[in-house]
Amino acid sequence: MTPAQIETSIPEVRTLAERVFQQLQDAIVRGELPPGSKITEPGLSKAFGISRGPLREAMRRLEAHRLIERVPHVGARVIKLSMEELLELFDVREALESMAARLAAEHMTAAEIAGLRELLAMHERQTDLKKGEAYFQREGDLDFHYRIVQGSHNRMLVTMLCDDLYYLVRLYRTQFSATGSRPQRAFVEHHRIVDAIEAGDAELSELLMRRHVSASRANVVDRYAATLRQTSAAT
Repeated sequence: MTPAQIETSIPEVRTLAERVFQQLQDAIVRGELPPGSKITEPGLSKAFGISRGPLREAMRRLEAHRLIERVPHVGARVIKLSMEELLELFDVREALESMAARLAAEHMTAAEIAGLRELLAMHERQTDLKKGEAYFQREGDLDFHYRIVQGSHNRMLVTMLCDDLYYLVRLYRTQFSATGSRPQRAFVEHHRIVDAIEAGDAELSELLMRRHVSASRANVVDRYAATLRQTSAAT
């Protein structure tokens, strides 16, 4: 099938666009496409071996998820938050995710809580976590925080945290708080949050999630500041 034929088949275009979106999103989140790096349609088209139609659809989705931005006279580049913007993002996350944990304690079903336990058991088997090297959580239902928000059963929160801000938050969580000494502590904190939710203790669930996100925020800020210092020293 030629590129022209592929683009006339709407389901196939969506399949291609979805594949490219997932690959680019993963590359951005893992830092393989660094923050601030320029990306071009010709370069990506060549790298993925596809025509411009599916690629443009994938890039529109990346832009909608705030992973890339278009800069006048520059083109598209991977998003790069300033320190102030990063702090604002984590302030919002702390407020909303702690609220989600409170609501999860009130509304999560026994089956949903059992699913959280199973998810943590799966995370515990990860080689990177065992070695203390990282704690990489895949997106969606394989992400602890995503499942907590879904468990709030509050559609407004789900929209804000699982759609609008999810990929941007995940980017900085992965690159700046998933390594070092933080992974094992974060994993223990996850278990305590689930314990509180299972006990139906809304107040404690909210408090533990707030402390958890606050600790992540502090770690991210420290590592981000160190990265900025290294960049300045190299220039």
